[in-house]
Amino acid sequence: MRAITVPESGGPDVLTWAEVPDPECGPGGVLIDVVASAVNRADLLQRQGHYPPPPGASDVLGLECSGIVREVGEGVTEWRRGDEVCALLAGGGYAERVTVPAGQVLPKPAGVELATAAALPEVTCTVWSNVFMTARLRHGERFLVHGGAGGIGTMAIQLAARAGAEVFATAGSPAKLDLCRELGAHTAIDYREEDFVEVVKAAGGADVVLDNMGAKYLARNLAALNTDGRLVIIGLQGGTKAEIDLGRMLARRQTVFTTTLRSRPPTGPNGKAAIVAAVRHDVWPDVERGSVRPIVSRRLPMAEAAEAHRLVEASAHTGKVLLVTEG
Repeated sequence: MRAITVPESGGPDVLTWAEVPDPECGPGGVLIDVVASAVNRADLLQRQGHYPPPPGASDVLGLECSGIVREVGEGVTEWRRGDEVCALLAGGGYAERVTVPAGQVLPKPAGVELATAAALPEVTCTVWSNVFMTARLRHGERFLVHGGAGGIGTMAIQLAARAGAEVFATAGSPAKLDLCRELGAHTAIDYREEDFVEVVKAAGGADVVLDNMGAKYLARNLAALNTDGRLVIIGLQGGTKAEIDLGRMLARRQTVFTTTLRSRPPTGPNGKAAIVAAVRHDVWPDVERGSVRPIVSRRLPMAEAAEAHRLVEASAHTGKVLLVTEG
């Protein structure tokens, strides 16, 4: 089969559409003919040599896909050849075929085109596991998400608004701010012109913050956070090291969670299968009703992965950028 390979770490131009061995479908696995994958910032880090795949995972980029089941392994009873599905991957999505544990496969939502479904697994699983399973956002609370017009942000706004939270989102252009409002943000904050801490505190402070910046925003996120507030850090775009005032945190009973999705085990109470099952139960019905929707700004052929990476690196997109196979 063909896949995007990374012969050496570097810029987008190192990405190469090449022949690679076919993946094998072992016990408990599902082999999928890929229709589309989606670009995540983790893919950019892996391409640069900063985010190696977990042990046993494919070294091909791609943390989600949609496609058609080609084969199922021993012990798999839910999925059959020909099923239209999407899946949460530990790697391997930028390819014509990929294998994945059966517990990480989701049915294509009714009413969603198959290629578009590739935009769903990573963002729904990330948002649901962090905002709802970990931080336990509740009706009536205030929620702040950074990067509101990106893949994670667009889904976080929709799910938090659906849950009855008052949603604040940061973004960096008028068009992106408008998108945040359209998706359900009560307040869209231009991080280039406004101080999100002042805006959020003036409204009463945040109860939950979903952050992709890490060190750069740590102190400011905590300043915006209420007593008993929860900060969930899922990215480190702003660095890895910062100082915080633990005394202030203790006085306010604040909690900081740091989590990743890719390195979680396939099974177990905090494993990927449990998250996928929760998403299927709690999110998929609204996706099928159309009240929660994937946001896709660009589709490119899989062989043009380099251009897709340039778009995401420059933040020249909203929602997700898809890579679509030709067959």
